[in-house]
Amino acid sequence: MIRVISGIYKGKRLRKVASLLVRPMPDKLKTALFNILRDEVRGATVLDGFAGTGSIGIEALSRGAESAVFVELLGTAVSAIRHNLAKCEATDRSRVIAEEFNRAVIRLGKEKAKFRLVFLDPPYRLLDERNPLKVIKKRDILAPGGLIVLRHHFKTRFEARYFTLVRQVRLGDDKLSFYKE
Repeated sequence: MIRVISGIYKGKRLRKVASLLVRPMPDKLKTALFNILRDEVRGATVLDGFAGTGSIGIEALSRGAESAVFVELLGTAVSAIRHNLAKCEATDRSRVIAEEFNRAVIRLGKEKAKFRLVFLDPPYRLLDERNPLKVIKKRDILAPGGLIVLRHHFKTRFEARYFTLVRQVRLGDDKLSFYKE
């Protein structure tokens, strides 16, 4: 079961995606994440990259984020995000972009979009092939003082040459890495 943990949508159950390509963030990890971000969320513009079910962006909206953009390529996941946003009555504060992450960021850069919080939960293998932080830097979509949170497997050796690692938290096999400019 995926649910909203806190805020105005607290307790809402979210639709899952029946695919091994989607790994919803466990409640324990999501709770740890939002306890760390406590004061960063209110009023923030949020990008939920590799959004899956949209649970992270929806949690941010529930806790007072101003708006959220969800980027997801998988069609069944896009449908789940739209369903979950409608269920929470959050469609007016959100946007869903159904395309590959780099293309979506290029589009957002052209639109001069800026995000104070960027959540990235890419497929673990993707970090071996590409660096999603590179396109964020190149397209300048992180607002001044903004924060990027990357979820990855604890064994993944990932170097973010474009941003400074400010904190890491490990829970089980997952690691959350926090980056700033």
